[in-house]
Amino acid sequence: MRVRLPGNISEGPTVLRYTLRRIAGIPLLLLGIVTIAFFISRSVSADPLAAIVGERNINNPTIVAAAEAKWGLDQSLLQQFFLYIGNLFQGDLGTSFRTKSPVLSDLVDRLPATLELGAMALVFGVVIGVVLGVIAARNKDKPLDHLARFFSLLGSSLPVFWTGLVLLFVFYSQLGIAAGPGRLSSRVIPPPHVTGFYTVDALIAGNFPLYLDALSHLILPALILGWGLMGTISRLVRASMLDEMGSDYVRTARAKGLSRNQVVNRHVLHNAMTPVITIVGLAFGSVLMGAVLIETIFSWNGIGSYAVESSRTLDYPGITGVCLLGGVIFLLANLVTDIVYGFVDPRVRLA
Repeated sequence: MRVRLPGNISEGPTVLRYTLRRIAGIPLLLLGIVTIAFFISRSVSADPLAAIVGERNINNPTIVAAAEAKWGLDQSLLQQFFLYIGNLFQGDLGTSFRTKSPVLSDLVDRLPATLELGAMALVFGVVIGVVLGVIAARNKDKPLDHLARFFSLLGSSLPVFWTGLVLLFVFYSQLGIAAGPGRLSSRVIPPPHVTGFYTVDALIAGNFPLYLDALSHLILPALILGWGLMGTISRLVRASMLDEMGSDYVRTARAKGLSRNQVVNRHVLHNAMTPVITIVGLAFGSVLMGAVLIETIFSWNGIGSYAVESSRTLDYPGITGVCLLGGVIFLLANLVTDIVYGFVDPRVRLA
């Protein structure tokens, strides 16, 4: 009778200590991100007062002085920084120069649109990428392998903005088989707000036509956004599966009488999926914050378009708020990925 006490006792506390260490370091990393974003955004030579007071009033000293005092622009850069950090510790990300609303409120309103787009892009990228990788590995050096690799390489190489414009022109403007820009068709009323995901909220409201309309507008931008991830995952899956197929356990399983399909489906594919977890976790943050161009092209009212609008008007609080949100997303994605990877692969957990 064997008792496995040491492994069972140590694994839980080890994972817990690792998680707590990572969480404890997040505030310092976020402070560094905010500091860099704060000073870089204010290093631009342009003046945000033109966007605040308007071009007609920019030459009026009284109005300009009042605007500077209201938004704290009459203080030194260090004074503005320490004031911002003090407000940040109280949960205040400042007020947007452009929208005149709290930045936190703006981000909360726009985040669901980006999350919906990013989640769908992630699903497309992972599912199609894994399928292409498996097809390529099972048909090594055959026409299907070359076709899958070409499609994957194309997705990783083409610029997102170029792909978005071309596919929108072809499938929407010329062929008319894809939905146009925006999250919904014109004159369509959004569903009652529950999650902020139009597809989910439409289903909750029991409005299936509205769900189909929201889904049709989601498919094309999500496919374009997920194409790059699709290429990375397919190449990784192909390489991992080919490496696993040359392992000793595969030859042993074949020698015991298991068919090639049984070995691939039960063993090779499972082991080849482990590296994909890391890519998916890191890609989630990249997909969300990389939606800037896609949201601009498709008039998607999310964080990406908010970042573009804030940059155009030198909206300092808006720019810093978007950078802070991006840092939170990346750090949490990395943390969750490492934890999940540790549970999936015992070698990582014990290390």
